[in-house]
Amino acid sequence: MTIEQTMKSFPKPSQIEVPAGAEGWEKLYPYNLVFENAPGGDEKFWFCDSQHWPTVFKPFETIGGEFAVKCLGQYNTRHLLIPPANGIEFKIHLGYLYMSPVPVPEGEIAARVPEFERRAGHYFQNWDSLLEAWHSKVRATIDEMEEIRFSALPDAVPFDDIVSGKAMDGSQVLMENYDRLIALLYRNWQYHFEFLNLGYLAYLDFFGFCKEVFPGIPDQAIAKMVQGVDMELFRPDDELKQLALKAVEMNLQAAFADPDDVEGTLRAVRDAGGETWLAAYEAAQDPWFNFTVGNGFYGHDKYWMEHQEIPLGYIKDYIRRVDEGRQIMRPVDELIAEKERIVGEYRELLQGEAQEQFDAKRRLAATAYPYVENHNFYIEHWTMGVFWRKVRELARVFTDAGFWADPADMLYLNRNEVRDAIFDLVTGWAVGAEPTGPHYWPAEIERRRGIIDALSTRRPQPALNTPPAQITEPFTMMLYGITTDQVQQWLAGDEGGEDGAITGMAASPGVVEGVARLITSADQLGEIQEGEILVATITAPSWGPIFGRIKATVTDIGGMMSHAAIVCREYGLPAVTGTGSASTTIRTGQRIRVDGTTGRVEILED
Repeated sequence: MTIEQTMKSFPKPSQIEVPAGAEGWEKLYPYNLVFENAPGGDEKFWFCDSQHWPTVFKPFETIGGEFAVKCLGQYNTRHLLIPPANGIEFKIHLGYLYMSPVPVPEGEIAARVPEFERRAGHYFQNWDSLLEAWHSKVRATIDEMEEIRFSALPDAVPFDDIVSGKAMDGSQVLMENYDRLIALLYRNWQYHFEFLNLGYLAYLDFFGFCKEVFPGIPDQAIAKMVQGVDMELFRPDDELKQLALKAVEMNLQAAFADPDDVEGTLRAVRDAGGETWLAAYEAAQDPWFNFTVGNGFYGHDKYWMEHQEIPLGYIKDYIRRVDEGRQIMRPVDELIAEKERIVGEYRELLQGEAQEQFDAKRRLAATAYPYVENHNFYIEHWTMGVFWRKVRELARVFTDAGFWADPADMLYLNRNEVRDAIFDLVTGWAVGAEPTGPHYWPAEIERRRGIIDALSTRRPQPALNTPPAQITEPFTMMLYGITTDQVQQWLAGDEGGEDGAITGMAASPGVVEGVARLITSADQLGEIQEGEILVATITAPSWGPIFGRIKATVTDIGGMMSHAAIVCREYGLPAVTGTGSASTTIRTGQRIRVDGTTGRVEILED
């Protein structure tokens, strides 16, 4: 790499023009999350995490980013003492979240090693029992969240409260439940990372060993040797496939003519003698319909439980495929056989101690890594789904009291302002006077909505400031696909590769040609036609049902262990991830070639 390449830089936060209409955007977010108040904001290298937060934050929604990245950091820095890596610093700029990994000073790394080995060793030696306890803790927290209720205050306290001497008016329940909801969410986000970084570390240890003893081994081969096959994150999609097979077996196809009419569809199933099917459908909902078409971080994400036209639509499509004689179930046996073949071939290349090391490291990675995908269902989907339902329940109390017109309007308040609004509401109720909120919030929400809309017209910069000469932080490279080469490609802008090709991470092997379908929102998934190539900023776990329709996937961000990479390997589809610019370069209808073996995407025809 030349010195000129190293010194090329992305814009500084302070140099980026604010979109018209978004002036004053900084005041929507907590003071500690904006660059203008942060030390080193114009100096450190930052990358945009559009993998998890692809759209502009409304003020209340920053809670997901704050809790997630803070809790990620605590396990690196305070729990496990990972030798080379502390947490990730994070800031919001023009509504998007940017990250900057925090390295451990070179002189402190060696001192952390013994304590890290002791702490990580405890987890690896007791993995199964500790993971069982984790499931119990997470489920208990979700159950507590489900019990929370937000209700309008009564005209008068019950007479029984007078008799009992309770001496409280019930408003404390509204305030306490709000704080409890936030605290329970925070609790599960702390649980979220208890095992996650260990799963990555076990994989990275095996990855590094393989690169050392097998020079030239493809990253994809290493991933296949440890990737889980029967993972819980695939269960929601698998449940829909089973329901489709059952519907065909019972000749219920005609009942799914209009899945957008949920009540009509379920009534048609019942009228066709499908009581057994309805029982299976009901059983699948708890817990597997606690699944979002997004990623769980936004209040607008749609969950299957509340929008059953989504799973019913997927079932209808699976029914069509079954009627066409196609196989819809994942080829689990084939995947296992392929995994065992790859393991066996590489293992035979080693002897003695090296073979023993290979077995031990692979076994540990294969045990620990499936958590990396499975935890998504329990936290991003199930926990966040319950959280957003409760947020909307509270928001309806305010809507009924005239504070704003729509429950979704509460998302334009930050979480501390919501607490203030609760006290405004209960104070007006308690003293028999009109609260201030109905006179203040409608106009203020509209002002803020205008700022968010203006910010949403601008795609974020992929990174900020001058990158380091070499990116070495392992989590950044593996999960986000942000490597030294990728950053240099971003800096090259529209120049692309040497021959104009878009390049990224070779995430799943194979070469195909086809028509591109650009998807920027989960609401567009229904537009995907059979045999098209999906191009997106990033995919979400709940997009699983559409992978049976497409020929390949190309994403802007994501590494070897991103969702798109894992699912494409499961379905045997080529994938190129971490391109940085595919979604802004490729248009729907263009014919493209995707080479998931080399990480190249070519536009063949406009």
